[in-house]
Amino acid sequence: MNAVLCFTSAGLIAYLIGSFPTGYIVGRLRGIDVRKVGSGNVGATNVTRVLGKQFGYPVFVVDFFKGLVAVLLALAIAHRFQVDSVATDLSAAVGGIFSVVGHSYPVWLGFKGGKGVATSLGVIFGISWISALIMCAVWIILFKATRYVSVASIAAAIALPVAMMTLLFLHELRSPVLVYFSLCLAAIVVFRHRSNVSRLLSGTEPRFARK
Repeated sequence: MNAVLCFTSAGLIAYLIGSFPTGYIVGRLRGIDVRKVGSGNVGATNVTRVLGKQFGYPVFVVDFFKGLVAVLLALAIAHRFQVDSVATDLSAAVGGIFSVVGHSYPVWLGFKGGKGVATSLGVIFGISWISALIMCAVWIILFKATRYVSVASIAAAIALPVAMMTLLFLHELRSPVLVYFSLCLAAIVVFRHRSNVSRLLSGTEPRFARK
């Protein structure tokens, strides 16, 4: 029963944190609905395209901390319910996944949110900073090489479970729970980029250019 309450609490709180519509609010403060300009996305990339890095970068930072805070609170909840180490890892995974789901499908915006990259990165930093650094390295290399944010984001998402499986093999993770979690998280991010994949295949995906 304690484990069920732990996971339920972690998931609900994480969803509410993740669903905070940072990009939408910043756009509204500037008199713009970012859902109707640029790519129509409320994430940091579109905010940067439309409003410039002085607004896009803070959106990225807040979205990053949504994921990180969700994981830290999930771990605190697990400690409060005094569950075992496997359940603690699962609680962190539940918190992480639901924060990304909240960001991608916020109830406040009709379940139409961002792609979940910044929030996912915050989640991974809270769970495995080594994996997070690997994701950052992959993203930077692919972005510099292609100037496609979508390509870099998809590659970084795919690199996540590979990094986690490697850490498990090296005994740097306590259990395979976090590997399964990383597969789920990567699947969410890749799924959210399905329209980008279609544009990439048709040659219509725009390269990144700041306002």
